Amino acid sequence: MSPVALPEELLMRVVVDFTLCESNALCVDAAPEVFEVRDDDLLYVLNEHPPEALRAKVQAAARVCPKQAIKIEG
Repeated sequence: MSPVALPEELLMRVVVDFTLCESNALCVDAAPEVFEVRDDDLLYVLNEHPPEALRAKVQAAARVCPKQAIKIEG
């Protein structure tokens, strides 16, 4: 049996409000598989739809964000 692709709306989606984000990297500490601050001192979302197994880490990243710039949809 082959795996079934889930519709995008059923997947977790990481949304960052870059107008609020200060790129302080606390989210990177919580979920390095999903977030990265590069040499340009800007935050990058490495995987907008991370696997469900990373949900707890992404939730922790959202909690530690001092500007509450990270939201999880789905």
